[in-house]
Amino acid sequence: MSSPTPEPAATAPLAEPPAPRPPSRRRRWLGSLAALLLVLALGGGAWYLIKRSGEPVAGRGGFGAPGSTVGHAVARRAELPVTIDALGTVTPLATITLKPQVGGVLTEVLYTEGQTVTKGQLLARIDPRPYEQALMQAQGTRVRDEAQLEAARVTLARYRTLLTQDSIARQDVDTQAALVKQLEGTVVTDRAAEAAARLNVEYTRITAPVAGKIGLRTVDPGNTVTANASTGIAVITQMNPIDVQFAVPQDRLPDIQAQLAKGVALPVKALDRTRSTTLDTGGFSTLDNVVDTSTGTIKGKARFANAQTTLFPSQFVNVQMTLRTLSAIVVPVTAVRTGPTGSYVYVINEDRTVTMRPVKRGESTVELAAITEGLEPGEKVVTEGGDRLKDGAQVLLQGDKPAAGPRQGASGPRGPRGEGRRRQAPPQ
Repeated sequence: MSSPTPEPAATAPLAEPPAPRPPSRRRRWLGSLAALLLVLALGGGAWYLIKRSGEPVAGRGGFGAPGSTVGHAVARRAELPVTIDALGTVTPLATITLKPQVGGVLTEVLYTEGQTVTKGQLLARIDPRPYEQALMQAQGTRVRDEAQLEAARVTLARYRTLLTQDSIARQDVDTQAALVKQLEGTVVTDRAAEAAARLNVEYTRITAPVAGKIGLRTVDPGNTVTANASTGIAVITQMNPIDVQFAVPQDRLPDIQAQLAKGVALPVKALDRTRSTTLDTGGFSTLDNVVDTSTGTIKGKARFANAQTTLFPSQFVNVQMTLRTLSAIVVPVTAVRTGPTGSYVYVINEDRTVTMRPVKRGESTVELAAITEGLEPGEKVVTEGGDRLKDGAQVLLQGDKPAAGPRQGASGPRGPRGEGRRRQAPPQ
């Protein structure tokens, strides 16, 4: 008999993982304490930063810092000129190109390039001999025709005498009278030809039509020139007086017309590029008759004596035209600021604090602005450093003694932190 098959051993059940142990009370307490300390640290750091940013720091120019040194000026009553500033171009009254009226050989040039010439001054000569010969020929023709005319008049007088004696036909008298008229016309033509020939002789002498400054020479002596050549031999520009043309805003047109209607002379200054030097002083001359629609301006012109020749043709200058003057309280332009509610200034009080005061601004120049409301003469206003200020801030004026440093105790601007830094460690 076969042995019985042994039964398989029963499989042991898998062991379950041990359940997590609940955290102890001490660990939970330590975690809560760490979170609380972290929150306190973050809050304390934020408070410290906020506190530090709100404290005045000497010498750093913070808001209201006693160490913020500002520029200042005193409001005063003055005569403020109402001006119009514009960019102008110097334009001469006359620019003339010297062109020969007759052709020929240029024999002489009697000027120096860049020379100031006077009206009527001889500048160059063209060979006059061909024109002198033409003049003599015209004179000879005139003399011959005048002699024929005189003979015809004598004959006419004789015919009229014979006609009264009934010794000649009237037809002969009329024919002789017509001949006299014909010869008179011929003589008139001869005289015109002689005058034209004499004029050509004068054209061989090139003179200055106006006084001014002559430019560079374009033709040298010995060259043949032609009548009315496009280039000419030189250019004369009138320098004294001289005009400046500039553009005026159309909004200023009523003010200018009102002053001109009163007969008031409007002074005009021509300034250099930096507006630091006055080149010349003149007067307003006239306005154009149309407004430029592309720019909204109208052209104006001022005239200057230019005695020192400081203005040069086609030169760009800054123009300042004074319309009128008004009495007003003025401050530097840099003292007036613009905020959401309009213009304002920082007024400096006696205790060296500033007050932001709204003002109403009037006319202004490049340097000064008129204050029509909100300011009294004698008050001090901030002109520089106002961007670092707010209402009620402490300031230092130029020349004031600086405030005490942070090492002067708790009363200093950084006293509490200074004391903390100087506090000694407790004895061991």
